[in-house]
Amino acid sequence: MAKHVTGIDIGSYHVKVVIAERSDDPRLPPRILGTGYAESRGLRQGYIVSIPEVARSVAAAVSQASKAARVKVKHVYIGVGGIGIEESFSRGETVVERGDSIITARDLPRAEKVSFEALPAVARQNRKILHTIPLRYTVDGVRVLAKNPIGMKGQRISVETLFITCMERHVTDLQTAVEDAGFEVDDVCASPLAASFVALSKMQKRVGCVLANIGSETLSVIVFEDSVPVSIKVFPVGAADITNDLALGLRISPEDAEQLKMGAVLGAPYPKRKIDDIIGKRVSDMFKLVEAHLKKIGKDELLPAGIILTGGGSSIQTVADLAKAVLRLPSRTAPVAEGAQKMQLRDSSWAVAYGLTIWGFDGGHELESPEHNTLTEMFSNLWRWFKKFLP
Repeated sequence: MAKHVTGIDIGSYHVKVVIAERSDDPRLPPRILGTGYAESRGLRQGYIVSIPEVARSVAAAVSQASKAARVKVKHVYIGVGGIGIEESFSRGETVVERGDSIITARDLPRAEKVSFEALPAVARQNRKILHTIPLRYTVDGVRVLAKNPIGMKGQRISVETLFITCMERHVTDLQTAVEDAGFEVDDVCASPLAASFVALSKMQKRVGCVLANIGSETLSVIVFEDSVPVSIKVFPVGAADITNDLALGLRISPEDAEQLKMGAVLGAPYPKRKIDDIIGKRVSDMFKLVEAHLKKIGKDELLPAGIILTGGGSSIQTVADLAKAVLRLPSRTAPVAEGAQKMQLRDSSWAVAYGLTIWGFDGGHELESPEHNTLTEMFSNLWRWFKKFLP
């Protein structure tokens, strides 16, 4: 079991690295030993356009974190984001294996395999499946209210599955860049999912919420209900678009617009109402995209815990109020996790990197289909998977 875990969040604006160690108290989150960041180069909307430049950015950020933690980094976990992240849903059904009709752990991966095979070709071509998440089971056509149908009796078992996928070329390029920087990739995790380990409470996941990560060039959302992620989406807009709008609208440099966006007072007088109008219009347009997605999946105005904001763009003062107005849901900025406060993680933009360390300590298999495991490993993995989402 690894004593230290390194998480790398390769964003379009910054590469962020967190090195953490397991807490002595299992009830506490991993303790952060060191952090590092570097300016991202060679990326566009989360996609790699220059592997050597990304490798240099990763090496610089890991070096900074390694010096702070006094730990030599060899193995890392990386977050995969960008507009290539997509969701696909499928249903699979199989006959219960045992003659006495009792459902065992062997039946679940068989049903999941059928659901994978039922995916349309467009959902699999040139794409890599990052996570396979069972959403709900039915036994002989009756929905199972519990998370786990093991031990029930029935002739047929079916499962509805969420597959989180990404462009295979993008994942390969990310791994190549990290390996070129001198590190071995132990596993990859969808960035919105990694952020949810830090930014959301068990209560929020159970009653229903949407986590929105406002990055520099992308806006990603992941929706939870009944403690399980039910949808994920990435939009090609971000905080950089707000900066560009301010620069064009006020005829100022992008550097001044960036400071103005974050609330800095500049020497030249700019009408506050015009600034608020420019920011408000762009942010409202961003949340209208989120609203359209929630309507598409039938969850608009139906998430009691509302929208939780994270990422660098969430620090803009009016964002939470605009999200509340557009989505008609409770809105708040995600607090920095307790374990992160001790290492001066200044804001929730570090949620992905820190969440990756939690993913690493938990083995990285809680959301994966256990179809290739032995019977004993199946029971173990299933229990850990359900324990991750239990309230």
